[in-house]
Amino acid sequence: MERRSFLKQTAAGAAALVTASGAALAADEAAKAVTADLPTISWRLTSSFPKSLDTIFGASDVLAAALDKITGGKFTIKVFAAGEIVPGLQVLDAIQNGTVEAGHTASYYYFGKNPALAFDCAVPFGLTSRQQTAWMLHGNGMKLMRELFAEYNVVNFMGGNTGVQMGGWFNKEINTVKDLEGLKFRVGGFAGRVLSKLGVVPQQLPGGEIYPALEKGTIDAAEWVGPYDDEKLGFAKIVKNYYTPGWWEAGPQLSFYVNKEQWEKLPDAYKAAWEAACQLAHNDMQAKYDANNPQALANLLQGDVKLRQFSDEIMEACFKATLETYDEESKANPKFKKIYDDWKVFRNNQAQWFSVAEQSYAKFAFAKKL
Repeated sequence: MERRSFLKQTAAGAAALVTASGAALAADEAAKAVTADLPTISWRLTSSFPKSLDTIFGASDVLAAALDKITGGKFTIKVFAAGEIVPGLQVLDAIQNGTVEAGHTASYYYFGKNPALAFDCAVPFGLTSRQQTAWMLHGNGMKLMRELFAEYNVVNFMGGNTGVQMGGWFNKEINTVKDLEGLKFRVGGFAGRVLSKLGVVPQQLPGGEIYPALEKGTIDAAEWVGPYDDEKLGFAKIVKNYYTPGWWEAGPQLSFYVNKEQWEKLPDAYKAAWEAACQLAHNDMQAKYDANNPQALANLLQGDVKLRQFSDEIMEACFKATLETYDEESKANPKFKKIYDDWKVFRNNQAQWFSVAEQSYAKFAFAKKL
C-alpha cells in the first residue's frame, strides 16, 4: 500500500511539473495571442537614481521585465539612470515636456513646484509604507494626487516604497536642538523646510552626489534611505554617527510618471499591463529592502559606526515645527490644504488603529529573540 501510494504521489508530482511548465508556455503564447493585433510600442523611462542602487533603481527594471512578459514583447521600456538623459532631479520636467514617455522618481523632489506634491511620497510624521499604500488605493490618495499631477501633464502610479528610513549620517553627535544650528544637511522635500526652523541649512542633492559632498565637507550630514543603500554609497567611510529614526520619511513612496498624452494613446490592454507591472514593482521594492537591511546594518556596525537615536528634545521640537509648517502652508496654498485635510484624517485614524495591534505587538515581541 505504501509503495502504491508513493508511486501515485510521484506520478502526480511529475504531472504537476509538466502542467506548470505547460501553463507557463501557454501563458506566454496567450500573451502573444492577446496582443497580436496591438501595436508595437517602445518607451524610454528616465530614473532619478543611479544603477548602483539596485533596489530603488531596480524597480524600473522590474517594471520593464513584467511589461515585456505580459504583452509578449509588444510593449517595451528602455530604462535610463539619472544623468543619462536628464539629471536625477529633473524627471518631472522631462515627463511634463515629453522629452521621454515615462519616469521613476520621488515626488517630494519637486517640493519647490508645489509642496502638495510631497504627499505622493512622504511628509514629516506621516504614513508608514502600508498606510501610504492604503491611502493611495483605498483612501482618496490616488484621486487627489492624480488631480494635482494633471496640472503637470503627468499620470502618476505607485512605484515602490523603502519603509521607515534612517535619520542620516552626521559628522558630530546631535544631542540638543542647539546642535542643529548651522548644520548643512542633505535632506529632501518637506523635511528641509521644517528643519530650517531649527537652524538647519538644508541641501537637496541626488544620491550620486552625496558621497563627494560629505568627503569635501560641503555638507555636514546626509540622509538617503537606510542600511542597504547607505552601505553601498559608502557613507560610513567618512562619517560615523548614524541616527534614527527618519521621522520625515516613515513610508516614502516612489512613483512612476507617464506623460499624459502618451498614456491616453495607449490601448486599454497596455494600460492594464502597465498598471499590473507597476504594482509588481511597487511590492517588490519594499520586500527587497526589508530582506536586505538587517544584514547591511550588521555590516555597518561591525566597524566604528555608532548607532544613535534622536533625543526626545529634538523629536518634540521637530514635531512642533512640522505642525507649524503644515498650518502655514495650508493657509497659503489651497491645493495643499485640500490634500492635507483629507490625508490628516486618514493618518490619525491609521495611527489610532496601528497603536492597538501593531505597536503593542512590536513593543513586546521585537524585544525578544527566538
